[in-house]
Amino acid sequence: MKKKKFKIEYPLSNASPGILWNSIGTVHGLTEWFADEVNSDENDFFFKWDGYEQKATLLHFKHNSYVRFQWEEDKGTEAFFEMKIVTSELSNDLVLIVTDFAEKSEEEDAILLWNKQVEKLKRTTGM
Repeated sequence: MKKKKFKIEYPLSNASPGILWNSIGTVHGLTEWFADEVNSDENDFFFKWDGYEQKATLLHFKHNSYVRFQWEEDKGTEAFFEMKIVTSELSNDLVLIVTDFAEKSEEEDAILLWNKQVEKLKRTTGM
């Protein structure tokens, strides 16, 4: 079944660009909020939750801007997940834009999971 692309924007009014980048663009930062454990071997990242490991390949990144991964199960498809830092033109606050793909029947659950994870990011960084 083909996955559908979706985007979620998270305003982070108290965010520091450096702290936010370290949280999304480094193994240590991702371990703080995204997964129980994160390891990398060049462009291969290994994410662990409750003993379950999932491999993703780092497709692209731009320092202090965005990071894009593709799960191993999605190789050969257009599916990826990306976390991008932008500045709101209206408020001048930082915004984390998450782009992800999910099957239509799983999109709502995927959004709820991202909401939960970003809440953890906010708590751990004080954003």
